[in-house]
Amino acid sequence: MTHPRKIVALLAATTCLAGPAIAQDDDTLKIGLILTLSGPGAVLGEMSRDGFQLAAEEIGDIGGMKTEIIIADAEQKPDIAANKARELVERDKVDIVVGPIFSNILGAIHKPVTDSGAILISPNAGPSVYAGAECNPNFFATSYQNDQMHEVMGAHAQEEGYQNVFLLAPNYQAGKDSLAGFKHSYKGEVAGEIYTQLGQLDYSAELAQIAAMQPDAVFAFMPGGMGVNLVKQYRQAGLETIPFLSAFTVDESTLPAQQDAALGFFGGSNWAPDLDTPENKAFVEAYEAKFDQVPASYAMAGYDTAYLIDAALREAGGVADKEALIAALEAAPFTSVRGDFSFGPNHFPVQDFYLTEVVKREDGKFATSVVKKIFDDYQDNYVADCQMN
Repeated sequence: MTHPRKIVALLAATTCLAGPAIAQDDDTLKIGLILTLSGPGAVLGEMSRDGFQLAAEEIGDIGGMKTEIIIADAEQKPDIAANKARELVERDKVDIVVGPIFSNILGAIHKPVTDSGAILISPNAGPSVYAGAECNPNFFATSYQNDQMHEVMGAHAQEEGYQNVFLLAPNYQAGKDSLAGFKHSYKGEVAGEIYTQLGQLDYSAELAQIAAMQPDAVFAFMPGGMGVNLVKQYRQAGLETIPFLSAFTVDESTLPAQQDAALGFFGGSNWAPDLDTPENKAFVEAYEAKFDQVPASYAMAGYDTAYLIDAALREAGGVADKEALIAALEAAPFTSVRGDFSFGPNHFPVQDFYLTEVVKREDGKFATSVVKKIFDDYQDNYVADCQMN
C-alpha cells in the first residue's frame, strides 16, 4: 500500500516555531532537508531539494515506510542553520537529516545532529576535517571530499604543462579546501593566490592582477552568483586567451546566466549530464521534464541521496536499529547515476572524476560535457586520519 507523503516547509525563523510537534505514527520515516533556499546561494539548495524530491516521488514510500519530508532553509547563515538543525532533531524527531550545501553551514549543524543520534547525510559539503580526524559514524557524504573536484583541475593543469597558475577562491573552508586540492595535484608555480570575501561580486581588482601577471592559466572556485559575475567579467576583461579552469564556477547552476561567456571553459567534476549510464540518462530526462532546466551536480547528489536512503532502509528493515542502518548505508546498496560508487571507511565516496567542458547543446541550452576521465575509483586524501568510533 502506498501512503501519501507529507512535505512540510519550515519558516525562516531562528527560534522554534510555536505549537506542538506533528503527531507521528511509529512507522513513519521522518527526513529533514536543511539546505540554502534563500539568498545568493539559493539556486544550489533548490537544485539539491528538487533532485531529492524527484527521487522521492519516483520511489513512493522511502524504505517502504510512510514518509514525511520536512524542509528547512539554512539561509546560508551558520547560527540560523544550527537552530534549524536542533528543531529538526529535538522537536520534529527526524530520523535522517540531509544537507547542507555550504561547508560553513555543515560545521554549524554537524554536532547538534550527530550528537542527537540522528544520521546526517551531506549531498554537497565535504570538508576535510569530517573526512579525516573528525569523521563520525553518523555522518555520510554522498558528494565528494571538498578537495577532490579541484584535484581534477590540478592534475589537468599538470598534464597540460602549465608552469604558473593564478589561484582564486572565497575565504571560507570550502575555498581553502579547493586551493589545497588543486595544489595537491599541481606541482608548478603559483603566479598569485587570492582569497576573496565570501559573496563578493566585483572582481575588477583581481582581474587587473591577472592581466598584469599573464599566467599560463587561472584556476577559480566561485560557486553560485560569484561564479556568474567572475566569468562574465573575465570575458569582458579580454582574458579568455588565458585558460580558465574551475570547479563549481561553470556548471548547470551558473550557465543559464553565464551562457556564451562560459563556452569552452573547463571544470572538474564527479558527474556531467551526458555521463553515459542508463540511470543518468533517465534522471536527466526526468529532471528536465519536471523542472525545465539542465540539472547540476547538486541535483544529481540530492537524487542519489534519496535512493541511497531508500535502499539502506530496506536492507536494515527500517530506522529502529541505527547500527544496522549505518551498516546498510556503508554498503551503499543502490545504483548511483554516476555508475561506480562505494563508501570509504570514512563514509566519503570512492568514485570517478572527470574533466568537463562547457558546451551549447542542439536545443540551445548550456551544459557541461565529459571530456575525459581523470581519476578512477578515487578515495580522498584524509581517510588515513579517520579513526571511526
